[in-house]
Amino acid sequence: MVLNSQRNVVYQHSLEKAEQVKSKRMISFAAAFGGERVLHPHNVQRALKQVIANKGSAGVDRLSVNELTESFRDGKTHLYSSIREMDYIAQPILGVKIPKGNGKTRLLGIPTVTDRVLQQAVSQVLIPHYESEFSVNSYGFRPNKNARQAVGKALEHIHEGFTFIVDIDLKTFFDEVDHCLLLNLLYQKVKCPMTMRLIRKWLRAPIQINGKLYKRRTAKPSRIPIKK
Repeated sequence: MVLNSQRNVVYQHSLEKAEQVKSKRMISFAAAFGGERVLHPHNVQRALKQVIANKGSAGVDRLSVNELTESFRDGKTHLYSSIREMDYIAQPILGVKIPKGNGKTRLLGIPTVTDRVLQQAVSQVLIPHYESEFSVNSYGFRPNKNARQAVGKALEHIHEGFTFIVDIDLKTFFDEVDHCLLLNLLYQKVKCPMTMRLIRKWLRAPIQINGKLYKRRTAKPSRIPIKK
């Protein structure tokens, strides 16, 4: 009886230690993706410079990248407060149809420049934690990777004697990606409630087409920086 009691104590102690380790891991994940890291002045400044460098069109509020620095400086205190107090509302996406090479058109989603800064800030925090999971042969929408490098790698394979190059594309993937599935996949690693809430707001922001607002439950705007 004494031996069994001791075993139960040891077993219970092991369970408690396991729970403590799990809890510490959850805390470390939350810290790694903490909302305060997203809103850190250095991270936001990097995001602001990147959005300006990317140029691009204005969103529904018609604020251009040329006006962004002054506008963001004047409004960032209120913006940060609304995010921390869960009052932040993402602006609608501006839907613009652009021609494709095959004679068809493609719907391009353009967030406001202010929302693009926040999206870029989140992207800069997320990317380092996901980069290790990508294939070394993946060149699309990754830091320090580009199409020229992909062509160079393909030429290397040709010189090595390989004779086939297979190009695979998922048709309309970014138009039909499921929001719930995407958010669940993100939540497996991103435990920060504030960061997840921001991403959810952007995914569910309505799209404005010809002056009318439409709900979105699957499509993700093409110009959102976290397209990876």
